[in-house]
Amino acid sequence: MNLLVTGICGFVGSTLARALLEARPGLKIVGLDNFIRPGSQSNITDLKRRGVALHHGDVRAASDFETLPAADWVIDCAANPSVLAGVDGRTSSRQLVEHNLAGTVNMLEFCKQHRAGFILLSTSRVYSIPPLAALPVVARDGAFAVDTSCALPAGVSAVGVSETFSTAAPVSLYGATKLASEALALEYAATFGFTTYINRCGVMAGAGQFGRPDQGIFAYWIHSWACRRPLRYIGFDGQGHQVRDCLHPADLAPLVLAQMDATTPPGERVLNISGGAASARSLRQISAWCESQFGPHPVTSDPAPRPFDIPWMVLDSSAAARVWNWRPARSVESIMAEIADHARAQPDWLDLSAPL
Repeated sequence: MNLLVTGICGFVGSTLARALLEARPGLKIVGLDNFIRPGSQSNITDLKRRGVALHHGDVRAASDFETLPAADWVIDCAANPSVLAGVDGRTSSRQLVEHNLAGTVNMLEFCKQHRAGFILLSTSRVYSIPPLAALPVVARDGAFAVDTSCALPAGVSAVGVSETFSTAAPVSLYGATKLASEALALEYAATFGFTTYINRCGVMAGAGQFGRPDQGIFAYWIHSWACRRPLRYIGFDGQGHQVRDCLHPADLAPLVLAQMDATTPPGERVLNISGGAASARSLRQISAWCESQFGPHPVTSDPAPRPFDIPWMVLDSSAAARVWNWRPARSVESIMAEIADHARAQPDWLDLSAPL
């Protein structure tokens, strides 16, 4: 089987490619990356050693696909993954749309040409922000929890946010580009007769992630604590009670292989893929874990709200368990321990992966 993996030298792309090759050594992987993410070049040597054929190219440029060999499947790991992209005063909204939406069009045209299947790694950020921001929550054991004594919006339970939850705007510019990409992928597949799967992922986390405050928060927090960088609890009560779940990208490999192997694709093409409630942690809880590993470190408080922030986001991936018998293999404790070991071995990692 021949695969094209876009954004292959990013954290998710490189980790998933390694996991796929370890699970199925006969795979042939071609990788496309533009290397604009600081730190991404650190993955080149290892991927080449594993037999990945790397191409320096940009998903925004249709001509960069012309010299790529045909593939059986395209796995899209290329995106600007920050919910603040295009609105933070440091990045361009036009470039966000070009990366995350125009790039999808170019990949879908490649799939159309070569009759390749398409797997889009999407995001929990396609879900509507206002009802999520207004969720009734209570602070318990250092973390927000959904207040189940109150009426909850359709698609939300203590288990998490399901695929039936609203995707009405606003979802952020980032979320809108991913939601539009989902719609285009499904339309291209229906029109031109190839298979598409959309995996809406929770927060990705693991060793080697290029953590920043607006993305990769588990890695950013643990690395920052280990090297004694300033940290802040931002927004809401300023106590770090906001909760996110986490998922190791390697745990995507069994699902992706099952999707590519399926001779009769199931009806459900859009699924939540996450660590779920078992992996959910607040920043305050991560801080307590970091203190047990690295000793105390001060965290300041800034209760000023931040755009698009929400108090609690846990994805309910029970549909993926039902359809694909998929469940994450790695616990949140093992993921954080992996990041901590990496932080000890690479104390300058945040500088390597910092924006230029």
